[in-house]
Amino acid sequence: MAEFIVRLSTTAWLLISLSLAAACSREPSASEAGAAPPMSAATDSAAPVRSDAPMPDAPGIAMLGDSLTAGLGLDTPDTYPSLIEGRLRAEGISRPVLNAGVSGDTSAGGLRRLPWVMETRPAILLVALGGNDALRGLPIADLRRNLAAIIEGGQKGGALVILAGMEAPPNNGPEYTAAFRQVYRDLAREYDVPLIPFLLEGVGGDPTLNQADGLHPNPEGARRVADLVWRALEPHLSRLRSSS
Repeated sequence: MAEFIVRLSTTAWLLISLSLAAACSREPSASEAGAAPPMSAATDSAAPVRSDAPMPDAPGIAMLGDSLTAGLGLDTPDTYPSLIEGRLRAEGISRPVLNAGVSGDTSAGGLRRLPWVMETRPAILLVALGGNDALRGLPIADLRRNLAAIIEGGQKGGALVILAGMEAPPNNGPEYTAAFRQVYRDLAREYDVPLIPFLLEGVGGDPTLNQADGLHPNPEGARRVADLVWRALEPHLSRLRSSS
């Protein structure tokens, strides 16, 4: 499977890490950890939908991520999950995309939310987590364990899992940064899943493609992210056509 390797300058990563620290450093409270996670179909309003509310029937794709997936600062139609759903419709595939992005979420938070996501029976599960783990300097072993459990849970639920990686800011040190990046590549090989090495390829660090915080993509940046994700999804559209 093709990998799109991206390297950001140290200056760009420092800007990103400072913005992340301001925007996404909140840990979920104990009450939130036990609460039903907010999720919504990509075509729904921006207000989150609780897991005890009616869920869309068998979404084609569920996207499990953080604020980058949730589309912080964007109107719902401009988020990359909504853009992917529009492309599916253009291909004659009517199954919805479930946006299961939660701002500030870590790989551990994503793992806690996985059962609710898999209850919707997605054909494809995109996993786009880890950026907040890196920001907080959380142990690499924990990231690997959480992502491995998410991949296993998705595969056991019958979904094709696509793994989208993130990059760690350089202030964590070169050893941490290299080990963080390697987690995604190792897991992709171990579980034989398609890999997008960096979700923000060509977008991260570019002020013309990001909002004022320097981290979250603006509408044009989100379109670039959707282009990247679409390239990973396109070889697997037959899974959606067969049941759309």
